[in-house]
Amino acid sequence: MELKKSPDGGWGWVIVFVSFLTQFLCYGSPLAVGVLYIEWLDAFGEGKGKTAWVGSLASGVGLLASPVCSLCVSSFGARPVTIFSGFMVAGGLMLSSFAPNIYFLFFSYGIVVGLGCGLLYTATVTITCQYFDDRRGLALGLISTGSSVGLFIYAALQRMLVEFYGLDGCLLIVGALALNILACGSLMRPLQSSDCPLPKKIVPEDLPDKYSIYNEKGKNLEENINILDKSYSSEEKCRITLANGDWKQDSLLHKNPTVTHTKEPETYKKKVAEQTYFCKQLAKRKWQLYKNYCGETVALFKNKVFSALFIAILLFDIGGFPPSLLMEDVARSSNVKEEEFIMPLISIIGIMTAVGKLLLGILADFKWINTLYLYVATLIIMGLALCAIPFAKSYVTLALLSGILGFLTGNWSIFPYVTTKTVGIEKLAHAYGILMFFAGLGNSLGPPIVGWFYDWTQTYDIAFYFSGFCVLLGGFILLLAALPSWDTCNKQLPKPAPTTFLYKVASNV
Repeated sequence: MELKKSPDGGWGWVIVFVSFLTQFLCYGSPLAVGVLYIEWLDAFGEGKGKTAWVGSLASGVGLLASPVCSLCVSSFGARPVTIFSGFMVAGGLMLSSFAPNIYFLFFSYGIVVGLGCGLLYTATVTITCQYFDDRRGLALGLISTGSSVGLFIYAALQRMLVEFYGLDGCLLIVGALALNILACGSLMRPLQSSDCPLPKKIVPEDLPDKYSIYNEKGKNLEENINILDKSYSSEEKCRITLANGDWKQDSLLHKNPTVTHTKEPETYKKKVAEQTYFCKQLAKRKWQLYKNYCGETVALFKNKVFSALFIAILLFDIGGFPPSLLMEDVARSSNVKEEEFIMPLISIIGIMTAVGKLLLGILADFKWINTLYLYVATLIIMGLALCAIPFAKSYVTLALLSGILGFLTGNWSIFPYVTTKTVGIEKLAHAYGILMFFAGLGNSLGPPIVGWFYDWTQTYDIAFYFSGFCVLLGGFILLLAALPSWDTCNKQLPKPAPTTFLYKVASNV
């Protein structure tokens, strides 16, 4: 379905507001899981490594499942996916309050909540990009700050709720708050096709050959009816044999034998054959859709800039994600005194991430700024900042580097913008889902690798040199791939053939 031109305002600002609230409500608890982490340690008495898997799954599952999330958004639309995912997040949080052990939390909090957050993130980004073109950078920057604001508020909120109502009561209340996602999702009105009436429901018999994904060359409808003759005749024999004591069947046979022996078999066989034929056609069309999805994925990787982009995001998350978890421990290993801590370093990173998302999103809307080069610049500067961490031995220098790293981490707000310019708006959900899968893989690999370096050397120096090198390498690879082909990436890709899409992109309800 061809979407009409992005309005760049109007109802689009309602979409921005509800998308902001959606990310605030769904990511608030998972990002502030450190508060719950301490409570789970005391409640279940498990090791820190095993307990930490709960928060890791909540952050990584949604990203690792991004291809599935994007497929769901492409097939059903942002509004149905948002409403369904709201139930997942709220249900997972409430279910976690009844967890008897840590393994139950792996499922309820790690997998259910994590997958719900992944679906919601993909849905909010996709529908925002559909509603905005000229102001897309600003819109993405505004909605992406929802998770950062949620981090600050939920960290204090969950601590207060634990003190007043305990761990179980805290999870129940936070889950109840997440039900507001349903109201946000109901306002995500899909962008309809321009001045075109909705097409009538298509059945396989009415589908022209040129629109048919699969041309039936096997048994036709009459042959399917003939196949049923044997089974029906055997059924008739059994019924006559067993019906001697059945007065209802006997009365029907004597009442109207012509209808029983002629019309009833023909009608029955025809209906069953039609249903069999329809199910077979539908199954083969579905298989062809999945086959086309794989073919489109291969076509995406033939795009040189897209291939470099997935390498860059993988290396960025391997190297750039650990500082947000380890900066406090870095300060302690550098013998920074606690009385010097004016503000926790993690809080500085969070505040500057929100600022970076907003300002970088605004910069992306300027016509004279190439968004891809802006993203590359954030990667290169972040790599240099990571390499400078081993030289920081005081709270002031660590706080300064934390602010820089937090601001540059805000490049997440322009990443969907870069992806859209690379592959086009029609394939945004597909491409973004693949890239988020590699981002989740980087999030999962980064902290363990840094930890292994520390265990090997008993210092964070080599670990952060490695992190900086990964981010720098990803930035330079993307720069080299983008220099000769950025203009070609700006060209809109040809629209997919009508044979691929037999269903509406978004709900009309």
